[in-house]
Amino acid sequence: MNPSPDLRRRSFLSGLLAAPVLGAVLAACGGDSGSGGAAGAATLKWASSYFPTHWDPVVGGSGAQFRHLSLVYASLTRVDEKGEAVPDLAESWEYNDQGDQVTFHLRAGLKFSDGTPVNADAVKQAIERAKTQEDSALFGDLTSIDKVTTEGELDAVVHLTQVDYQIPLLFGERVLQVASPKAAADPKTLDQNPVGHGPFVVSQIIPGTKAVLEKNPDYWDAENIHIDKVELVSAPDPSTVVSGLQTGVYNFSDLAPSQAEAAEDAGLDVFVQPGYNASNLSLNVNKKPFDDPKVVEAVRHGINRQEFVDKLTFGYGTPATQPFPKEYIAYDPQSADLWPYDVDKAKAALAQSKYSGDDLSIDLVIPDEDPAAEIVQAQLAAIGITVNIKIDKNWATPFFAKDLVASLYGTTGRDSPLQTLTAHFGPNGPLNLSTPYEPEGFEKAVAAVRETPLEDAGYASVLQAATREGLVSEALVFTYSQPNVYVKDPAISALPKNPGHINWTGVKIS
Repeated sequence: MNPSPDLRRRSFLSGLLAAPVLGAVLAACGGDSGSGGAAGAATLKWASSYFPTHWDPVVGGSGAQFRHLSLVYASLTRVDEKGEAVPDLAESWEYNDQGDQVTFHLRAGLKFSDGTPVNADAVKQAIERAKTQEDSALFGDLTSIDKVTTEGELDAVVHLTQVDYQIPLLFGERVLQVASPKAAADPKTLDQNPVGHGPFVVSQIIPGTKAVLEKNPDYWDAENIHIDKVELVSAPDPSTVVSGLQTGVYNFSDLAPSQAEAAEDAGLDVFVQPGYNASNLSLNVNKKPFDDPKVVEAVRHGINRQEFVDKLTFGYGTPATQPFPKEYIAYDPQSADLWPYDVDKAKAALAQSKYSGDDLSIDLVIPDEDPAAEIVQAQLAAIGITVNIKIDKNWATPFFAKDLVASLYGTTGRDSPLQTLTAHFGPNGPLNLSTPYEPEGFEKAVAAVRETPLEDAGYASVLQAATREGLVSEALVFTYSQPNVYVKDPAISALPKNPGHINWTGVKIS
């Protein structure tokens, strides 16, 4: 069965927290001016603030870098412009009657760029490695996977620990970019020498600075890839993005909203790519003072989301109360007005807490300077909570160890909405600073989503109910959304609006 559910999912334009662009290319960029490269080749010169630190998809595939890794790696599935799972390496898939086993049927005759066959055993090894490799960033996303078996050369059978109809969405670019098992036998080498079956093959990597890729003639959809060469470079200065595109140093980049007007004035194409991202203030209810729900209530009412939008997004953002944009299927309309900004209510809640009369002071630990932290500091000071902003370059270690009292977090979201919910609100969710805390009723609501096929007429309402249960959580206060903003030379044709992804299928450089 080739799944293309009739379930209506609307595409959307808003996302949250695209990290600020770091614009100019380093001198290592080199290359020719203009859109094309040598000998008339169509060359994409991509300056990115998310240049991959890891090229092993098991290690680096969970963050924004998956967009770059998708140049090299294909996945079992990918999402279309509606956000629905469509074929990639797998040309079709089907569930058993119980919903606890799904078989992926792979395309025949494919090879990784090192000549290794793309087969069911390669998929089996990719899933097992994501579950077990010590430095895997993906193991927490695969808790429904019991084991993988193979039937013949091309059928990978995924056995589940529970009914879970989200697997086709889960096995997209965020979680299952498939590497050559031959190359992955040495993960440390793979990490800087990626080998996959993507639209491009790496010919050079200067770690942290530059990657050069050539078109993969053996890619399954090569006839629809019209770019011959990619020069991907790290871009350290947002203020030079516009001049870099004007002079042809590069022709595509993520863009700080503050630079959008200048880019448009320069005749460049500024566009918003749909996204699933979210920005929040993370609280640890296992630590003082957030062990008192009244203090959490005070913070919820003390956050003025509109101020984040006005001061940080240059007209591109919107206030956010949940981890999904309004047009997305998982967005819960009933939760649209949760915890409205009200200083009087915030102060009253704080006065009712067990810390009433105390000089409350918390440490807000973040990885880098962030104006959003200063907004939080000022807003909470207005209700009687002192915020000490502390920068820790190794912030990730205490954050994911759940050792912090409070922090800020921005996520690029997931293709599976259920994965987004469990990551934020689940007892073992990586974005839940209050692990193992979860809202009462969330587990039951999540189970209902897993047990509902994506094409079921009631899927949307079941999913929104799970969002509603998750938002009861006292561990997160969502603040604002800011879409993924990009800029390109007009010589590059329009990109497909696949939410959360950068897809080069069909894109031409004139």
